[in-house]
Amino acid sequence: MIFRRLLPCLVAALMTVAPTLAAAASVSEVVTALEKGYASLRDLQASFTQRSELASVKKAQTGSGEVFIRKGSGAGAMFRFNYTKPRQEIISNGKKVWYYLPENRQVMTMDAASLFAGGGGVALSYLTGMGEVSRDFTVRFVGDGKDARGNYVLELVPKKPGQAFQKLHLTVSGRAVEEYLAQGRASMPFPIVSSVVFDQMGNRTAIEFSKVKVNRGVKASLFTFTPPPGVEVIQNPMGGVR
Repeated sequence: MIFRRLLPCLVAALMTVAPTLAAAASVSEVVTALEKGYASLRDLQASFTQRSELASVKKAQTGSGEVFIRKGSGAGAMFRFNYTKPRQEIISNGKKVWYYLPENRQVMTMDAASLFAGGGGVALSYLTGMGEVSRDFTVRFVGDGKDARGNYVLELVPKKPGQAFQKLHLTVSGRAVEEYLAQGRASMPFPIVSSVVFDQMGNRTAIEFSKVKVNRGVKASLFTFTPPPGVEVIQNPMGGVR
């Protein structure tokens, strides 16, 4: 299933939102605004739309829903993706991951460590606030560096080989960068408007974020899952999600 296979990439993609801009900034300034803003992020609630394009069959699949993130202490991050289209839930308390398919009456469960092994580990480091874009990626602008709305578009290529994705495009709020340049501090904890993940097989997954709310005190109880009666529990399917 496409969402299950691209979950590590999807998680990698999770970071920030906002539009508009005037003054041009360098790549390093955009990256610094992103990193410093994200350092102040404690929790996140946002709506998202997702479009996955499969190179092998030249077919696109779409999805939408709501995402919640809560930074944990140490290596564990909590996240929850509630898909309304297609109906499914992906939940993690930082140690364990549940992938629930209500229409199939099945839930797949696995260790978060195995899910994020290899390339996914980079993604997990961002969710926990321990990663650094400038440390983990080679970064450059895409095209002339801006989209039609004045947001900055970055291309991130992992420095370590064998990652779960080939490259990542991040659209970073122009307003967030502008405020950082003017004030010398980042005022937007989640400045990512959208992301596009390109995997090693030529597939791509684009995600756009909206209705972003940050640091509202998302409760830890949201990031656990108890299978409903009659639901089949599958432990570590195929060695993890791919």
